[in-house]
Amino acid sequence: MKNPNGYGTVVKLSGKRRNPYCARKTVGFNEKGYPIYKAVGYYKTRSEALIALGEYNHNPYDIDLAKITLKELYERWSKRAFPKMPEKTMRSHQTSFKHMRLLHDTPYRKIKAFQMQDVIDNCGRGYSTQGQIKTLFGKLDEYAMELDVIVKKNSDLIHSAPIEETKKEPFTDEEVKALLKIKNQPWVDSVLFLLHTGLRITELLGLKSENVNLDEMTMVCGIKTAAGKNRTIPIHPDIEELVKRRIEEGNTYLFALDKEIPMKRHQYIKMWDNIMEQIGAHHTPHECRHTLRSKLDAANANKKCIDMIMGHKSKDVGLRVYTHKTVEDLHNAIRMIKYY
Repeated sequence: MKNPNGYGTVVKLSGKRRNPYCARKTVGFNEKGYPIYKAVGYYKTRSEALIALGEYNHNPYDIDLAKITLKELYERWSKRAFPKMPEKTMRSHQTSFKHMRLLHDTPYRKIKAFQMQDVIDNCGRGYSTQGQIKTLFGKLDEYAMELDVIVKKNSDLIHSAPIEETKKEPFTDEEVKALLKIKNQPWVDSVLFLLHTGLRITELLGLKSENVNLDEMTMVCGIKTAAGKNRTIPIHPDIEELVKRRIEEGNTYLFALDKEIPMKRHQYIKMWDNIMEQIGAHHTPHECRHTLRSKLDAANANKKCIDMIMGHKSKDVGLRVYTHKTVEDLHNAIRMIKYY
């Protein structure tokens, strides 16, 4: 049976070929009236070619874009997306793309879900890297659908390793007492500061001296979430003196090795580990947040004040929308805890 006009045709190519049947579509005519063809694809059997031609006519797509490889799609997507994203996120996508190297030259349209899953399963990394690879496949799928390269997201069918559960241990009273015995040693004051403020390590290292108000005994800092950014944190009476001493050093950043340059995370962790070794403890800086939160909960401090100090978004709509707290309320809440 003859195909309808404009439907396209299937022809068998000469020679020994792995895929001898070509499904092709007429895309125009030359000056002599002869048809100009573009190949939809090449197939092992005539039946496969006819099915592909039928699918194309049912849901037409750009034949040239249909041949775009994963690498070419990534390059087009990254050129548009990278200028709008943080450098850390960009580097994460670049690393994830390298893990996809076995599929770089594969037409994106032909990549199956199981091949994406193989990339994740064989990357040799943990849940974090696996999750980043899955995220990049999702981004590329969305872009490919925007270009009509694909009609469904195979990335919805893949999975990465679950997030490993990490148990956070608050500091014990004995460990805090051990810190007090060596409080005059370098950087021990930073541990006491974290225990009384609940700052994240990046917030600690990014805290500028100019954002500390000694008159009101408050500071403004915070990152990561909308609730955590530029939040006011009360300074506990037990750390007022150490804060004043740090201010008197005249550095741009409250806790720093250099007068103008912020300390790097790895530099601080090195000193942190030394302090933990001295008191025989095995804590991370983030466990200071858990310790403070636990202390405030145990003291029955106001929940809205706790959320504001920690930089958390209140889960209760009433607390989040209708409850307002003053700086004095925050001071009253933080004074409810006592380590020593």
